[in-house]
Amino acid sequence: MLVVQEFLRNPDRYIKLGARPPRGVLLVGLPGTGKTLLAKAVAGEADVPFISCSASEFVELYVGMGASRVRDLFARAKKEAPSIIFIDEIDAVAKSRDGKFRIVSNDEREQTLNQLLTEMDGFDSNSAVIVLGATNRADVLDPALRRPGRFDRVVTVEAPDRKGREAILKVHALKKELPLGKDVDLSGIASMTTGFTGADLANLVNEAALLAGRKSKTLVEKIDFIQAVERSLAGIEKKTAKLQGSERAVVARHEAGHAVVGTAVASLLPGQPRVEKLSILPRTGGALGFTYTPPTTEDRYLLFIDELRGRLVTLLGGRAAEDVVYSGRVSTGALDDIRRATDMAYKAIAEYGLSRTIGPVSVGTLSGGGMDESGGSPWGREQGHLVDLVQREVKEMLQSAMEVALCVVRANPTVLEGLGAHLEEKEKVEGEELQEWLKLVVAPEELASFVRGQQQASFLPLPLPLPAQAAGS
Repeated sequence: MLVVQEFLRNPDRYIKLGARPPRGVLLVGLPGTGKTLLAKAVAGEADVPFISCSASEFVELYVGMGASRVRDLFARAKKEAPSIIFIDEIDAVAKSRDGKFRIVSNDEREQTLNQLLTEMDGFDSNSAVIVLGATNRADVLDPALRRPGRFDRVVTVEAPDRKGREAILKVHALKKELPLGKDVDLSGIASMTTGFTGADLANLVNEAALLAGRKSKTLVEKIDFIQAVERSLAGIEKKTAKLQGSERAVVARHEAGHAVVGTAVASLLPGQPRVEKLSILPRTGGALGFTYTPPTTEDRYLLFIDELRGRLVTLLGGRAAEDVVYSGRVSTGALDDIRRATDMAYKAIAEYGLSRTIGPVSVGTLSGGGMDESGGSPWGREQGHLVDLVQREVKEMLQSAMEVALCVVRANPTVLEGLGAHLEEKEKVEGEELQEWLKLVVAPEELASFVRGQQQASFLPLPLPLPAQAAGS
C-alpha cells in the first residue's frame, strides 16, 4: 500500500524509470479488520479523490445497468485523476464463472464483471487511477480478475498485533474523549485481546464506557475494560438466571476441573498463562460457567504439539471432574468442550500431520485427488478406509487425553472439592483467592508422559491462531 501512496504523490519518480503503477490492489481479510479504513487512509495520505462504492450497487433488475454504472464510475475517476476507486465487497459481482460458485440467472452479474475487466484493461499505462477492491471471500473470485494487469497485488489485512491493538485502543479512546482512570493501561488491555479485530476493539472501548456509565462512574476504569473483554469472549452474565441445587454443584466442580487440569498443564510447559478467574454465572450463548485463562503477554503464531496435547487435556478437565466427583454420572455441560477438543484433535491428525500412523499427510487433499488453483478439490474419490483411519486416530487421541485428565483430577481431590465448594458458594473466584487453591495442584507422571514423552517430533510447530482462551460449560 505504501507503493500506491508514493506513486499517487510523486508519479514522475516512477514514470521516468519506466515503472507503471499497480492497476488494482485486492484487500483480503476477515470482517472488521479495517479494509475500508485502510483504503480511506491511503487516499487521505496521498491526498487524492476517494471514489467509493459497493459492488452490490452495480447489480440491478434491468440488464445492462450494472455495466453502465461501471463505465460511469471509471469515467469519473479518469476525469479526477490521480484518484482511487474503492469497490467494497467486490465478490458480489466477481464470483468465478466456471460454474462452481455460479448463481442461477446471473447474466447481469457476468456483464458487470466483464465490463469491470474491460475497464481495468483499458487504463492508460500512465493513468494515475488505481482500483482498490475489498473482500473476505477471495476464494470465490474469478481468476480473470486476479491476473497481473488487473489486480496486480493481493494485500492480506490481518488482525492487528499487540502494538497495533494498543494503537487502535488509543485512537478510539481519544476519539471518544474517554476519561480513563489512573489504573487503565492500554498496553495491558491490548495484551488481553489477542485475536481481536479493529471492529472488536472499537466495540470493546464502547462496551467499557457503557459499563462505567451504568455504574454512574465519572471515569472508565480497568475493571470496566476487563468486564468488557469477558463479555466479548464468553457473553453477558445473566443476573437473574442463577443456577440452583444440583446444577450449581455440578457446574462448580466442572469449572474447578478445568482450573485444576489447566494449572497442572501450565506447571509442565514454561511460559504458559495461568487460570485467573472462575465463574458459575450463566452467560448469553449457553455457557453455564466460565474459566478464564488470559493469553500470553506476546502474540503467538505457532502452537507446539506438547501445548496442543495440554489444551486437549484441559478442555476435557471439566468432564473428568464430573466423572470423578459423581462416580460416572456426568452431565451434558461438556458439549462445547468436547466439540472444541474434537476439532483440535481432527486438525492435528488430518491437517497438521501429527499422527505417526497416518504420517505427514493432508487427508483432505489426498482424498480429493489434489488441489486446483482455487484451493479446492477438482474431484472426489471414495476413500472410506482413510476416513475410518482418521476417525480411529482422533478417537484414540481424545480417549487418551480423557484418561490423563482423570488422572490429574484424581491426584488433586482436596483442591477439586475445596475449590468447587468455594466456587459453589461464592459464584466467582479470582485473584489471590483463586491462586491460593491452585498453588496446591500437583501434576502426575501420567500427564508429563502424555504431554512430552510420547511424541518424538514434539518440537514441530503448528500454524494455529491463538485467540484468548475461555473454557466454559
